[in-house]
Amino acid sequence: MLMLPIQTGLESLIETPPRWLSGCRLGLLCNPASIDRKFRHSRHLIFDRFPGQLKALYSPQHGFFAEKQDNMIESGNMTDPALHLPVFSLYGQTRKPTQEMFDLIDILIIDLQDAGTRVYTFAQTLSYCLEAAKSLGKKILVLDRPNPITGVMVEGNCLTYEQASFVGRYPIPMRHGLTFAELALMFNDRFAIQCDLEVIPMKGWQRNMYFSDTGLAWVPPSPNLPTPLAAMVYPGQVIWEGTNISEGRGTSQPFEIFGAPFIDTEKIFAALAENCLEGVTLRPIQFEPTSNKWSGTVCSGFQIHITDPCRYQPYRTTLGLLQAVISVHKEHFSWKQPPYEYEYKRLPIDLIIGDSIIRQRIENLDPLEEIEKSWKAGLGEYTAMSRCYHLYLASG
Repeated sequence: MLMLPIQTGLESLIETPPRWLSGCRLGLLCNPASIDRKFRHSRHLIFDRFPGQLKALYSPQHGFFAEKQDNMIESGNMTDPALHLPVFSLYGQTRKPTQEMFDLIDILIIDLQDAGTRVYTFAQTLSYCLEAAKSLGKKILVLDRPNPITGVMVEGNCLTYEQASFVGRYPIPMRHGLTFAELALMFNDRFAIQCDLEVIPMKGWQRNMYFSDTGLAWVPPSPNLPTPLAAMVYPGQVIWEGTNISEGRGTSQPFEIFGAPFIDTEKIFAALAENCLEGVTLRPIQFEPTSNKWSGTVCSGFQIHITDPCRYQPYRTTLGLLQAVISVHKEHFSWKQPPYEYEYKRLPIDLIIGDSIIRQRIENLDPLEEIEKSWKAGLGEYTAMSRCYHLYLASG
């Protein structure tokens, strides 16, 4: 695909700021990925563009500097060493902004790089900010950034409200196909938050672009999405978080690789359905995580190599791999037990998949094609609904 010049919402804000921002007290929700194309951070750009107006900063999961590795590793409030402004953690003692956090500001600017996947917690932080703004009489301004895995492909079952958590609050699919600003518009309207919301779209972005098509630099929005390739496999490979299979945390290629000491790669290959690996090649590997599951233990498993992004369906692929592991290694395989993202009773896999019935059908080794049929209607309804909030077209 021909690379086109992309202007992010941040760059548009700095170039042509809305007049209604004049004189307002500003807050900024950001992390290290909140940069322009010259690698200048949004907090410095906004601080300089709106002298005296930036009053507070806010951080999502993984911390202000994206230094925290895993879920339920909290970051505390702090003072930004560069601007000497307070930084309020939205993944610490609370995940919902409090009145005290918002008392310093009139408008919260949100500039975060999303992963395009329902379970990525930035989406839930966004929804809580919208709700807090509504209840406290504040305004939200979302600066848009690319969906790194395109805005044309949606995939998976829609979350059931019974499995709502901090890895999914609303009935959307695993691969939701929206940018962060589009998500904000949908949350605010479709789910009746109705806060005072404005967005600044990108210029030049097209829905069928992967991040590598944008010409923008990738800065990891969290420690275990170090590359755009990791983001591409994440909508499927995140499922391993709900199991005793390593998802590659504690290695240099999280989510691209997976495995466990008991995995027999030849038997897994034999158990896989023929159409399970469209657009990818599995390469048998051995690896030793330095942290997290199986730390210090040699694991057998695979690296996923994407050969055709347009045919690769990450969610479907990993569900097929999961079924193969269950069928071959039933005596060793197990579901991860709570807690997971502050849920202490429900199985983590149910929160991740978003539907306990689908988890049960996977466990029972029901044909994957039949399981997919069960969510086809709901996915179609979501796809039609979400188009109402599209800000961009696809090329061609």
